[in-house]
Amino acid sequence: MALKVDRIRADFPILNSEKPPIYFDNACMTLRPQQVIDKINEYYVEYPGCAGRSLHRIARAVTENYSRARDNVRRFFNAGQSEEIIFTRNTTEAINLVSRGLGLKKGDIVLTTDREHNSNLMPWLMLSERSGVSHKVVGSNPDNSFNMDNFEKMMDRNVKLVSMVHTSNLDGYTIPAEKIIKIAHDHGALVMLDGAQSAPHKKVDLKKLDVDLFACSGHKMLGPSGIGMLYGKSEILEKLDIYNAGGDTVVDTTYSGYKLAGLPERFEAGLQDYAGAIGFSAALDYIRSVGLEDIARHEFKLNRLMTEGVKSIEGLKIIGPLDPSERSGVMSFTVDGVSPHDIVMLLDQSSSVMMRSGAHCAHSWFNSRGLKDGSVRASVYIYNTEDEVRVFVESLKKAVDFFRK
Repeated sequence: MALKVDRIRADFPILNSEKPPIYFDNACMTLRPQQVIDKINEYYVEYPGCAGRSLHRIARAVTENYSRARDNVRRFFNAGQSEEIIFTRNTTEAINLVSRGLGLKKGDIVLTTDREHNSNLMPWLMLSERSGVSHKVVGSNPDNSFNMDNFEKMMDRNVKLVSMVHTSNLDGYTIPAEKIIKIAHDHGALVMLDGAQSAPHKKVDLKKLDVDLFACSGHKMLGPSGIGMLYGKSEILEKLDIYNAGGDTVVDTTYSGYKLAGLPERFEAGLQDYAGAIGFSAALDYIRSVGLEDIARHEFKLNRLMTEGVKSIEGLKIIGPLDPSERSGVMSFTVDGVSPHDIVMLLDQSSSVMMRSGAHCAHSWFNSRGLKDGSVRASVYIYNTEDEVRVFVESLKKAVDFFRK
């Protein structure tokens, strides 16, 4: 079913301004609908207190809504138990929590792809420096798709964790996660998926995937910034060391000892972003009401229109598979002889088309290919239209002609 884009756009205040932007920077952060903004405000206006501590009615209201938000996250991703959902600040914090708590030691191997966001690269590089854990990279195919042969050759019993980006923010490509998870489990390894770019755009069924650990961020799926989540199978979380200790992580202390709280509280130290979690839950409700299958179809339609539209631009190279159905809502590209930064600045000024330029926090990939200026990345979502894509294509053509004169 086609999305009712006009109806969706009416929910986003910034898109109802006198001169709305053409916002194609959704892989960085999505816009927020009024429904999410209202739920955030609801916390601050109606029950602005602490969860799980005091016994008065405001505290009870926070506790109930915070608990309800956690269970909504569980249902959205089809996790087994609410206790397996840990609220974090973002995907980055979730991955760092795992890297510091999993107890990996010298000689253990962590495998990643060659397209990782710094959030799923830096923790393993630093762990390698501190503990002697070996970080190895699975090289991609020439079109940037996943190389299963390379992966299978690198798998052995010393690989303790396979930590990979599910859908890449670099080019929108999604790895064959189910096959990867099965192969890793056959070798006794755990699997963690960075779901920051997959969760907003496609159905993620944690039970079906049988993934051990999964992380995502609210700000990439219509929710507030500063809130995210880590899912982990309960038997893994029970063994995970905490690295942030304090209030709410314990049920009792003495001058010489402590008793840790159960899941998930032991990983949520101090007062939490209650408004963020409640707003995140509202964002999931909104996505659910639109429908993830319809979202994926809409993004493909727009990406196909973009891909066809730029074919005539001499020297334009798309990063990743050429088939737009394999790139979600992302088109990342370079243009020979033209700076990515110049393109995005000119399109912003001339046509109010807002995109991102640079390395997209995937510096390692660009450095390995000698692309010091990175790329232009156009990324679409539920409120973007075919007319906006046409404006983008025509504006891009004019910009390239301008810089080549």
